Parts: sequence; structure tokens; C-alpha cells
Amino acid sequence: MQSDTHDRPTGTLDETTLVAALKAGDDAAFETLVRTSSHRLLAVARRFARTEEDAQDIVQTAYMNAFRALEKFEGQSQLSTWLHRIVVNTALMKLRSQRTKPEESIETLLPTFKTDGHHAERFRDWSVPADALVQQAETRATVRACIAQLPEAYRSVLLLRDIEERSTRDVADALGLTPAAVKTRLHRARQALSTLLRRRYAADGVTAQDGVTSAGGAASNS
Repeated sequence: MQSDTHDRPTGTLDETTLVAALKAGDDAAFETLVRTSSHRLLAVARRFARTEEDAQDIVQTAYMNAFRALEKFEGQSQLSTWLHRIVVNTALMKLRSQRTKPEESIETLLPTFKTDGHHAERFRDWSVPADALVQQAETRATVRACIAQLPEAYRSVLLLRDIEERSTRDVADALGLTPAAVKTRLHRARQALSTLLRRRYAADGVTAQDGVTSAGGAASNS
């Protein structure tokens, strides 16, 4: 008899029931998981991938990796959290396999200073921290676009530490770096991201107060 898993509303499907059905090889459970998880997992993959094709490939590979490891899933974390981590690890493996060209320089994105210590570039008042901006609806897309411009070696560190909130040791192990190298790359990545954001908003004539007001208004209306 065909399982009714596929016919159940997503919001009423108990995770324990879904996991049990997946482990039993229930095709309807698989369809339910893909239908309810793919959009979110694809968004995660896009943070690391340079192209939509790569992001799609990462998600497909992550699903295969997840199903091969399903018997080891003991429910100590939510299924969504477990899948999220598999997507991130799959993305990192893909990035490592693509490292066939010299590492891109980040120097042109770092802030430059005059001999008196002031910034060489002049910007309008823009002092809202990037980590705050990524939480605001009005600026989230811009922040993500600027992150995508960072060289891969620095982008990965920034994403894992500031977006995925992994520890320095965890990031070092995932990327095959020393903790000191992770800290250095993270510092430079944050500097480069700040420069990109300043340039973007200076070009648009946006000030810090404008950004806060705009984002705050959007949040209050959501």
C-alpha cells in the first residue's frame, strides 16, 4: 500500500515520522523532503557557488550524501540543521576540487590610507556594521552581492565564521588552514567587504542614517 506521507500537509508532518519513512525507503517521504527543503538548501548553496549550475549541483550531491548517511542520523539535531550542514560541507568540497588557478588577490579591495592615517577614499557617512546590514531586509541583497565579489579563499572564511557562525577551529579544519590563517583571512575579508559596501552605498548616495531608517521602516512594516 502506498504511504500517505506525500499527501500530508508539510506543517503537520512529524519529523520523527518523516525520518522513519526516509530510512524505510519511502519514495513519498523523499518527495516531501525535497519539496519542502530544496528552496532553503539552494539558498545556502548559492552563498558558496559562483554559478546557479554549481549551486544546483551542490544541492543534488548533498541530497545523495544525506541519504547515504541517513542511518547514522540519530535525531540529536533537527533534520533541517543536519541537511544544512551537509550542504555547506558539500559546497566546501566542491570549492576545494575547483582550486586549479592561483588564489585571487584581495589587495584591491582593502582600504588604503594616506600618510596622515586618514582613508585615501572619501565616502559619505556610512558606518552601519556589515553584520547588522545582513539582518536588514533593505540591505540584505546588497550585502550578499558584495560578499559574492570577495575572492573565494576569503569569501569561504567569511561565510563560515560570520554567516554559518562556526568556530575558528571548525573553519580551520573544514578548509585545511591553521586557526591563525583563518583569523587573518577573516579580518581581511571583513575589511574588503566594508570597502565594497562603502563604495556601493557612496555611489548610490546613501548615508548611514538613510540605511538604518529605510531598513527599520521595512522591518516594522513586515
